[in-house]
Amino acid sequence: MPQQAERAEIAQLRAQLERVQGRKIDAPVLPVHPALSDLLPGGGLRPGAVYSVSGAMSLLLGLIAGPSQEGSWCGMVGMPEVGIEAAERLGVDLGRVVLVPRPGIRWIAVAATLAEVLPVVAVRPLSRAGNADASRLMARLRDRNGVLLVQGPWPQAEATLDVAGASWEGLGRGHGYLSGRSLTVTSSSRRWPTPRRRRLLLPAGDGSVAQINEPLTAAWGARDEIGDTRAGGEPPRIRAVG
Repeated sequence: MPQQAERAEIAQLRAQLERVQGRKIDAPVLPVHPALSDLLPGGGLRPGAVYSVSGAMSLLLGLIAGPSQEGSWCGMVGMPEVGIEAAERLGVDLGRVVLVPRPGIRWIAVAATLAEVLPVVAVRPLSRAGNADASRLMARLRDRNGVLLVQGPWPQAEATLDVAGASWEGLGRGHGYLSGRSLTVTSSSRRWPTPRRRRLLLPAGDGSVAQINEPLTAAWGARDEIGDTRAGGEPPRIRAVG
């Protein structure tokens, strides 16, 4: 009897939480690249949720790649500098991407319109969203089971992903070819007691996403400048060739 009462109480609490959030807690998630799945609650993008992505554009494109490959249409709003070739190499299915590079001051209205018909919408806010506009957009997402990826802060995000410690590989002492970039992604979520961190190649040498299997402490001191500073002193000057 005590166990039955406990299960009933848990079920009641889950139902109340689902009503407040407007979505089921155990609803299926949209898949992402395996190297990124551990950074997201549930292992993927949860329908009806917002994710705040700060830093590298490659991280946002890496999150879009999985859903687009699985057949989900994706929209990108306010990102005129998106590299189409780089997106394709990261795994984005360009045949399922809608680009609105310059939405102007009505960016949130454009994002809300796309959320009516597209399962995944990525947006770079051109201004601070008002509480009323943000609430309406969130309601639209929950109603349509859509996912919003925001390049920047957003209130009540399902998870916030930050990039730090970026370091390009492939350069010698002032010469060479850029072959990949290693960086640390930190994911914070109210569903986790502590943030999660992963060291990734983003992009890797072939332009894709890869996880670096090494202790985080060994990679935490990654350099931010292009060049090899491990020997100390001033970073080497880079000479363009070819």
